[in-house]
Amino acid sequence: MEVFNSFFLVYVVIIFLSCFNLLGLATGSPVVGGNDTDQQALLQFKAKITGYQLEVMESWNSSIHFCQWRGVTCGRKHRRVAKLELQHLNLSGSLSPYVGNMSFLRELSLAGNRFYSKIPQEIGRLRRLQILDLTNNSISGEIPSNLSACSKLILVYMGGNQLTGEIPALLGHLSHVKFLSFRNNDLRGSIPPSFGNLSSLEELRLEYNGLTGIIPEALGRLTNLSYFSVPENAISGIFPMAMFNLSNIIAFDIGGNKIQGTLHFDLAVTMPNVELISIWGNQISGQIPIAVCNASSLIELQLNDNRLTGNVPSLEKLDKLTLLELGANALGRGREGDLKFFCTLVNNTKLLDLYVGVNNFGGALPKCISNFSSSLLHLSIYQNKISGRILDRIGNLINLEVLDASENQLSGPIPFDIGRHQKLQRFYFDRNFLSGTIPDSIGNLTMLALVNLAFNNLQGSIPSSLGHCQNLLAMSLSHNNLSGPIPPQAFELPFLSIFLDLKSNYLTGGLPLTVGKLKNLGAFRVSRNRLSGLLPNNLGSCVHLEALFLDGNLFEGPIPSSLSSLRGLVALDVSDNNLSGDVPEFLVSFGALKYLNLSFNDFEGLIPSEGVFKNKSATFVEGNNKLCGGIPELHLSRCNSKTSSDTSLKLKVAIIVVILGVALVFSCLLILWFRKKKEQPTTTCAENSILQLSYQSILRATDGFSTQNLLGSGSFGSVYKGILEESGAIIAVKVLNLLNRGASRSFLAECEALRNI
Repeated sequence: MEVFNSFFLVYVVIIFLSCFNLLGLATGSPVVGGNDTDQQALLQFKAKITGYQLEVMESWNSSIHFCQWRGVTCGRKHRRVAKLELQHLNLSGSLSPYVGNMSFLRELSLAGNRFYSKIPQEIGRLRRLQILDLTNNSISGEIPSNLSACSKLILVYMGGNQLTGEIPALLGHLSHVKFLSFRNNDLRGSIPPSFGNLSSLEELRLEYNGLTGIIPEALGRLTNLSYFSVPENAISGIFPMAMFNLSNIIAFDIGGNKIQGTLHFDLAVTMPNVELISIWGNQISGQIPIAVCNASSLIELQLNDNRLTGNVPSLEKLDKLTLLELGANALGRGREGDLKFFCTLVNNTKLLDLYVGVNNFGGALPKCISNFSSSLLHLSIYQNKISGRILDRIGNLINLEVLDASENQLSGPIPFDIGRHQKLQRFYFDRNFLSGTIPDSIGNLTMLALVNLAFNNLQGSIPSSLGHCQNLLAMSLSHNNLSGPIPPQAFELPFLSIFLDLKSNYLTGGLPLTVGKLKNLGAFRVSRNRLSGLLPNNLGSCVHLEALFLDGNLFEGPIPSSLSSLRGLVALDVSDNNLSGDVPEFLVSFGALKYLNLSFNDFEGLIPSEGVFKNKSATFVEGNNKLCGGIPELHLSRCNSKTSSDTSLKLKVAIIVVILGVALVFSCLLILWFRKKKEQPTTTCAENSILQLSYQSILRATDGFSTQNLLGSGSFGSVYKGILEESGAIIAVKVLNLLNRGASRSFLAECEALRNI
């Protein structure tokens, strides 16, 4: 009976308490205890946010329950904050330490904002936390080591921040973590060996940091690991063989480090599901194992920039491969047959990118390349010893966007059907033995952005159809045998902004006036041609030019004053031409100019001593014999006066004054003569007529003003006797010395006296 009474009493108490709770909920009683703690923590979190759009946080106020605030999710049972999801809202500010008071928090997602400052230590109190995503903010400082206390963590993403210091070894205690990413920070130190204890780990991303040391052997115990990515660090040492036994690996990326060793020969067996192998940019040596080429799930294989040698095995089983990078190794033997592995790729319909440049491959390109899938976008075979006529064998690859065969031994002409490759954007065939002309069909490549055909044996003229390639950014046709004038259409390319290089050909004529349309061009080279004529004024419209090379031509005339607008010039070379005139004063004000070559022209006048001209190693003026002045190191003669410009100005002023003075004196004399003439009576008598004699008649009459005919000398001149040849009349000739002051006045006085006789 007592047991029954006790049980009944407990039952009544439970019923009473339940009713009390229901009554409280029904009457809307205020939040107390833990609920109040969460609300205060959220308000403190909001207080630390300094920038946001109003509508993002406008719901965070007392008018509604905090569980209804934007981004807040509460648990059904305790009405405590379980999730705080505010990702990609452009919020800025620091992280409030009060976030550590939300003890029921399971997910904190703040990715894609602008939070800064450090991660608060209080975050280590969130024992229920499973997801922590702070990706792509501006958070600095170190990773809190007490994060290891959040033992239920499954996902930790802190990539894309400014975290520093070392990765805490204590994070190796997070036995439930599956996804761990600290990529793209500024972390130092080595990968903690304790990470070998993360038995649940599936994804480890540490790329783009400054990590050093070795890859711990203990990571070979991570049997669940499927994604291992540590590229772009400074990790060194021998790669642990144990990691090749991770059978669940799908992506394996250690590129851009200093790792040594060889490739595991059982790679395809031990990693049967691998889709990405990226080992580029290390010091891996030896041959490519045949087993690698049996990994039939491979989608990307990047072995470039290592020390691999020997021949490439058959790739026939890699029918899912989209990217194959073998460049910058020592593959091949420099002879025929090195590229036979190309023929094992003809059945691959998914291959997009094939890079085998910078190796030792020799021989002709196999004919089977014409059977490659038309899906191929990038073909790069540059800097090898490949010979033959490649361009005859790629006609079917109509979707090519990049074709790079530079620095080989390829020969033959550019075929007319090159125009079929209308998606081609980059066309590099420099430093080969191509011959013939550039076909007009190149104008069909309207998507071309970069073209380089330099250092070949191309002949003929530059096709005007290049004007159709309106997307060109850079073009080099230098060091060929091209001739004829530059077509105006070659300059009607609005996006040509990197460089236009036509140097070392046999081009003739002048620069077309359309050169002024290259307003975005950075570098222009037409050196070592046979171009002539004046430099066009509208060359000054190319206001973004940084390098202008016109040397080794037949240009003449002055440097146009319009070039004063090229204030961004870093290098200017007009040497070995027939240019003349003064050296432009505006070059002094070109603050960016570091190289100026005016040598072997016909410039004259004063060389300035300021700006680029005060740097001997940057200024070259030899071969201009009429130049003077400048700094002593240029070894030019002194100018006749302080500055040639002053001399020139004074000379011009003097000439103008003399001309005006002579004109004034002549005008006065003319007026005086007309006035006197009006006062004299008109007569027709021969004896009163004025005797008109030429200087030659007087010279003969006085026998060349000989001393035998000298009658006398005075202060202002001498008097000679003369006998005219025509009439035999005797005359007296007075010769004035006009260098003596007063001679002119004396002559006028004598004339006045004779007039009055």
